[in-house]
Amino acid sequence: MKPGRGSQLKSHKVEIVKGSPFLKTAAIFGANAGGKSNFIKAIELGKYLVLHGTRADELIDYTPFRLSAENKKKDTTLIYHILCNNKKYEYGFSYNDERISHEWLHYITRKTTYIVFSRNQEQSISMPYLQKLNPKDDEFQFLQFIAKATTPKQLFLHELFTHNIHDNTTDVSDVEAVLSWFTDTLKIIFPETPYKQGVVLKAADDEDLKLVINALLSFFDTGIDDVYLKDVEFEKLNIPLNLQRSIKADLSKSEKGETFGALNLDGDLYLIRLFDGDISAKMLMTIHHQNESGAAEYFSLREESDGTKRLFDYIPLILDFIYGDNVFVVDEMERSLHPTLIRKILEIFYLYSNDTPSQLIFSTHESFLMTQHLLRSDEIWLMEKNEGISSLYNIDEKFNPRYDKKLRQSYLDGSYGAIPKLADNKELVEFLNKVKLDHK
Repeated sequence: MKPGRGSQLKSHKVEIVKGSPFLKTAAIFGANAGGKSNFIKAIELGKYLVLHGTRADELIDYTPFRLSAENKKKDTTLIYHILCNNKKYEYGFSYNDERISHEWLHYITRKTTYIVFSRNQEQSISMPYLQKLNPKDDEFQFLQFIAKATTPKQLFLHELFTHNIHDNTTDVSDVEAVLSWFTDTLKIIFPETPYKQGVVLKAADDEDLKLVINALLSFFDTGIDDVYLKDVEFEKLNIPLNLQRSIKADLSKSEKGETFGALNLDGDLYLIRLFDGDISAKMLMTIHHQNESGAAEYFSLREESDGTKRLFDYIPLILDFIYGDNVFVVDEMERSLHPTLIRKILEIFYLYSNDTPSQLIFSTHESFLMTQHLLRSDEIWLMEKNEGISSLYNIDEKFNPRYDKKLRQSYLDGSYGAIPKLADNKELVEFLNKVKLDHK
């Protein structure tokens, strides 16, 4: 998300790699079914294929554009521009359901582009920059062995991820930096995605973290005064036996003597603990105080509003805003939340990530956010669908609005496109009028 020519909200423009400035936010607006969620799903799919790969007995998760006979048979291409390790990278790949046709990782400086590795349609993988950094015969032979073992359905980057490349080479820091970006930095959140719920649960037993979370709950006017973990019997949670075994197996993978996990069950949130082979559970409770007596009343999370539940998802995200070095991609950020709360979350992000390399990309229908007092015009993107084809464009590049332009009203008036076009459908209007007359 490169900055445009505008100079407003200068703190939203960041440059952690010299010559590669970027914007802290990208807000994607558009009509329902316009393609916003699919755009974010594509980002998630690339991450999944890098980290999890494709099973040998399965096809690659591939969805062609079926409304065009020509494009229906074309490969899909995903490209990521990555700033990490104080360097700029481009990683991308093209694929269909049966094979990865192209794949590349480039390290880009202001003067030169270094090809870390490149894969062509014949499945040949060249590694000129990796070979330069790892000149010993045994090192490069090890990398070549991985390349030759990479099947047509598997990403080479995924194969590097699953092998112990660090201990068998001199310098694979570029590959490791990009893999770390996919594993630790890129965080994708959908409306039903619980984000790091374990952080909220553990806060109930961590006084310092509890102070922060309680302050945020108070700031967002939830009416919650405190959080508490109530001991419950794990066996009485009505968890199917196969799920109980799965939970225990997952927690047992940790080499630590004591491990924790979060479980969302029937709208309630539980902290599951495994210690010396025994499982115990605690249920998250919220504490409110009665108006008259001030006596404490305990509520389960299931009894709280949808908006409060969603805030419990956003609180760990806000903490990660402060910690920095994250790229958040959030679909329908306003789901179940009042527009004022979303604005406050954005303001917190700008305030506390001012000196950290974090970025927030989100889709929304909330036009209330479309103001140049909150977002730069080059941070506002519109997704419009015509004849089944979704196009993403930047409001600053396409319309070049003045710094004092009231963008929201122009958008709702249709001046910028990317809004529902129901009123233009004469057949629908005529049909509804007919239904109305027939009903009389």
